[in-house]
Amino acid sequence: MTDFANLDAVGLLSQFKTGALTPSDYFAWLERRIAAWEPAVCALYRYDPDRARKEAAAATLRWARGGPRGPLDGIPVTVKEIIATEGDPTPLGSAATVLEPARADAPAAARLREDGAIIFAKTTCPDYGMLSSGLSSFHPLTRNPWDLSKNPGGSSSGAGAAGAAGYGPLHLGTDIGGSIRLPSAWCGLVGLKPSHGRVPVDPFYLGRVAGPMTRTVDDATLMMATLSRPDWRDATSLPPATIDWRNLEADARGLRIGLMLDAGCGTPAEPEVRDAVAAAARRFEAAGALVQEVEPVLSDDMLQGLDQFWRARLWADLETYEPARRSRVLPYILRWAEKGAEVSGPAAVRGFGQTYEMRRSAARLFQSVDLVLSPTSPVVAFPAETASPLNDPERPFEHIAFTVAWNMAENPAASIACGFSQTGMPIGLQIVGPRFADLAVLRMAKLFETWRGPITNWPAPPASGA
Repeated sequence: MTDFANLDAVGLLSQFKTGALTPSDYFAWLERRIAAWEPAVCALYRYDPDRARKEAAAATLRWARGGPRGPLDGIPVTVKEIIATEGDPTPLGSAATVLEPARADAPAAARLREDGAIIFAKTTCPDYGMLSSGLSSFHPLTRNPWDLSKNPGGSSSGAGAAGAAGYGPLHLGTDIGGSIRLPSAWCGLVGLKPSHGRVPVDPFYLGRVAGPMTRTVDDATLMMATLSRPDWRDATSLPPATIDWRNLEADARGLRIGLMLDAGCGTPAEPEVRDAVAAAARRFEAAGALVQEVEPVLSDDMLQGLDQFWRARLWADLETYEPARRSRVLPYILRWAEKGAEVSGPAAVRGFGQTYEMRRSAARLFQSVDLVLSPTSPVVAFPAETASPLNDPERPFEHIAFTVAWNMAENPAASIACGFSQTGMPIGLQIVGPRFADLAVLRMAKLFETWRGPITNWPAPPASGA
């Protein structure tokens, strides 16, 4: 039974097809896995095993009859809490949210259900998705399965923890500054931030995307085939495109790869992180790529301008709350957002304008390179109880300098584990491509994954039973 933890979704589907394993059998094992891990990691919200059991039984019957509903029939998945699912409240990670059942599935959740996936739980996130942390005023503290004293990152914190703990193979996160890639890096997962608009979202916003968080590149591509189908509710979505997501054949020969070890601002990459990413770049070079170090695309002015804009944006909502309700917001987030009251209209507009500077800077870089490699996070790990690596609301985004520019520039970017620290924590390599080159990024991630080999030391539950 413990072998189930090492089955990815592609492998599960193969076994469902032959009858070697059924969705009901797999979910029964998964329930035991969650029971063993969840008291320690606290990754889930709206966990509904009863409904999932019924859906698994129906999928089992469909497979037995040779008529699965879709390409994900019977596969358990989690969906980040901030992504609406019909009938479930969406607290946005905050105790200040007025809870009301969602009227409909958001686009990504709808696509998963259409293809037969079993959404058995939502996953936790911090207040308003504005932290790279498992800290929330609404949810219990989410911890990193690799080391329970460490943070899983965020804001897709529960998705990262669930993936590392083996709560099934497929997890759906969102990312506006690193919220898929950072927890993927700290939890050892493959996380893809697609090109803006590749996966329709609702509500849509500047830089906001949804994407897969999985243990393997193959599973990320499996999810993308489902998630990237169109939905009219996202007015920023890309035109429908026929993409053969499963065609991951790739060759690094002749590729111009930029190695970015300096983000231009923020927290410098720790030596272990730099060394692991530089070693990954040498693998590409040995395979025939032309690797050269490149200048950063981000500056301190850009990062500080974005900080001012985001503070003003959140304060525009929080200032409308009654004082008692506002006091329920996570204190760190409230302290940060309150400074938005001091941001003038012109200053907020100038801050917003820095997002265009990021876009211009990224576009300039991709005139001379085909791909960029960098650290995903500059730090290996940080304490579970803190809101960010620096834990300072006056310096809240120092750790996202390698990730946030690609949101604003709309480039696809993936994180994949490229090594482990001396303390045994995963280290993430970020692979960035030109706008719309999502498949190219996944192909390079697959190529690197092949060189690296599978991760075989995933953390085991602290209790027996799975």
